[in-house]
Amino acid sequence: MNSKQVVICSFLYCITFFAQAQSFDSDSIHRQLEIIHKMPLDTAQVSQLRNMGHDLMEHDSLLSKQLLEEALTKSLAIKETNAITSSYRMMGIWYSFFNNTDKALEYYRLSLKSANSNNNQYLIAGANLNIGNIKYWKGEYDSCIHFYIRAAEIFENPKTLKDKTITERQLDLRKSDLYSNISTVFNTLKNLNKADEYIDKSIAIAKKYTSAAAVSTLARYMQIKADNYSENGQTEKALRIRLQFLSQMENGVDLKTFLQGAYQSIAQEYFSLKKIDSSKLFAQKSLQVASTIKSPSDIANANWQLGRIAIAENQYPAADKYMEAAKDYYLNTDGPTEQRSYFDVMRELKFAEGKYKEAYVYYEKFHALNDSLLISEKATEFSEREARYQTEKKDTQLKLQQTIIRQKSILNYILIGGAVTLLIISSLLIRNYKNKQELQQRRIAELETEKQLTATEDVLKGEEKERTRLARDLHDGLGGMLSGIKYSLNAMKGNLVMTPENHQAFERSMDMLDSSIREMRRVAHNMMPEALVKFGLDTALKDFCNDINQSGTLHINYQSIGLENIEVEQTTSITIYRIVQELVNNTMKHAAAKSAIVQVSKTDNAISITVEDDGKGFNTLVLEGTKGIGWSNIQSRVEYLKGKLDVQSAPGKGTSVHIELNV
Repeated sequence: MNSKQVVICSFLYCITFFAQAQSFDSDSIHRQLEIIHKMPLDTAQVSQLRNMGHDLMEHDSLLSKQLLEEALTKSLAIKETNAITSSYRMMGIWYSFFNNTDKALEYYRLSLKSANSNNNQYLIAGANLNIGNIKYWKGEYDSCIHFYIRAAEIFENPKTLKDKTITERQLDLRKSDLYSNISTVFNTLKNLNKADEYIDKSIAIAKKYTSAAAVSTLARYMQIKADNYSENGQTEKALRIRLQFLSQMENGVDLKTFLQGAYQSIAQEYFSLKKIDSSKLFAQKSLQVASTIKSPSDIANANWQLGRIAIAENQYPAADKYMEAAKDYYLNTDGPTEQRSYFDVMRELKFAEGKYKEAYVYYEKFHALNDSLLISEKATEFSEREARYQTEKKDTQLKLQQTIIRQKSILNYILIGGAVTLLIISSLLIRNYKNKQELQQRRIAELETEKQLTATEDVLKGEEKERTRLARDLHDGLGGMLSGIKYSLNAMKGNLVMTPENHQAFERSMDMLDSSIREMRRVAHNMMPEALVKFGLDTALKDFCNDINQSGTLHINYQSIGLENIEVEQTTSITIYRIVQELVNNTMKHAAAKSAIVQVSKTDNAISITVEDDGKGFNTLVLEGTKGIGWSNIQSRVEYLKGKLDVQSAPGKGTSVHIELNV
């Protein structure tokens, strides 16, 4: 555990090296807000709100979020795509800074979608980089490299600079942040040569500029360089680099997050060198800064380090206190590396305290996350995809040169061969291109359909498996417990002397217990009807309709044709049962019907389903835009069975749903 989690946020919480950051006091904030709110509602005002919200992130998190939300709302109001894209991205930065990775990922995906809508390559690259960072934090390294490479393809493309609104310094900043993040991932995956290669690129870019902010940026990159030395066993060299550049980070504006990471790494490296007093000093500084910026992950990391130090000093109560302060974060984090470090220290602490059983529990948790094969596979995947990207980039350059030569040759042939040759070649090229496009589109459509069907099958099987498990747990577990309670209460009844009032209350309680048992069994039956598994589809549907009739909610006339003594594959049976169940439930919820007909018939290779009611009906056009879960489930199941769905309805004329399934 080191500064990697902090360093990887260099693009998320951006400290540019071409402009000096501002510091704020309450009066200046108030004055600036008055000026901004007097501006006309346009992209300039939105940009000012966004920038101020960003700058206040470490100073006033609530006001920062308020300003960023205001910027997003106003960007949507003026309908300017680039402003919307940047506002979504800034909301993602805010949630990333405060460790809400799921919410951050949601906003980054919205930012990417918005950037794609008007093909803004620069913002597309930024969104891909943001998403890649989130994937890194979650330990999804194979997915992380996908987004990083997509960002690199754009940032390293000279055509990106054709957008006159982007300066060379801005592009340099984005590239250097991207390279530093890739370096951090390679460091995590123990590929230190590649890690050094990428951080050296970042350092070279930072050294091109001389502003105070550029000096701070260089200091941050040197922390990553030190990480590589530390992972390579050169702890003293790593520590010298950190201390050499520490003053630049301490004197920089808005660098508290990175300063905390530096303190944390220095504390760990002093600890590994057995210099406990120095380690403790910097760990306390790390906790102090983390508490100031109110970062849960940084606070947890600092307490984790102080816990290690307390164990080394045989101060076990103090170690318990520090580890307890870090417990909630580590048990709920998405990062497997962080959890592994926490379990390792807890194992050491419990062993030192003589609590060997607890120590063994933490030992097992540690090794469950310490799967070296998994790390090796992810490292290989990350490295192979990065190498493939570099190879493809070289191949692209070679192909470009070959294309230029070929184009010159073709031009010469055209001049020699004349107009006839030009027409022939053009016709052949166009026809060939169209054929390839058609083949490619067909292949893409086939793969997409296959992918969707596979995903639907997995979802349906998983859903039914979970339903079966829950039904079994309810019936066998909770049902048995409730029945046991009823038996115990009945046994007690004969041995108790109760007043008439208590006797009446006792009987009411027994009635409520009976109702609970019946309701539990009804829920378990609906989740996975026993009749469907034991007696087949026809019996299960008949029982389902009878249950509805007995409830008095709706009168159903069930008809089956050709289903007797016919075995239908279990997955298909469950799917058909769920379709009928959902259609009948929709009728009861929405149709206000008195009666309905459910008809299921089996022919050679097909099953047809018809559900009709005499309810109030509706305009079928509303189904085209509906987002209801029930209707979506029906459509998904019909598509899974490669069936056809037809709905006939009109206001006041009831509803008829007819489904044809190929089975």
